[in-house]
Amino acid sequence: MKELTKAEEQIMQVLWELKKGFVKDIIEKLPEPRPAYTTVSTIVRILEKKGFVAYNAYGKTHEYYPLIEKKDYTHQLFKGMLNGYFGSSIRQMVSFFSREKDLSVAELEDLKNIIDDEIRKQKDNMQ
Repeated sequence: MKELTKAEEQIMQVLWELKKGFVKDIIEKLPEPRPAYTTVSTIVRILEKKGFVAYNAYGKTHEYYPLIEKKDYTHQLFKGMLNGYFGSSIRQMVSFFSREKDLSVAELEDLKNIIDDEIRKQKDNMQ
């Protein structure tokens, strides 16, 4: 799966939220200053060529919808980041973010609880 540019990802975020929409619907959801209609239309067509969106045609108007689910793109994006920046080590990634982001004690405890819950689930599945 190809990685998206920042502009493409912004459009995809809107389409994932909307589920489907016309270019004007996408523009309405974008933050100010909003890009021109032609800019958004061009980006959507690029996303179509990349296989991220498809459309239903109503005369000359197109209603776009995502072909790739947000969770699938997120999974691939983080997998690439994990492999490319952290040598496929989740431990290195967590260590990096916990140190670099100056996480509060509450945030660290939340992370620990998430990990503890996953450990319990996996142990239960082994029994």
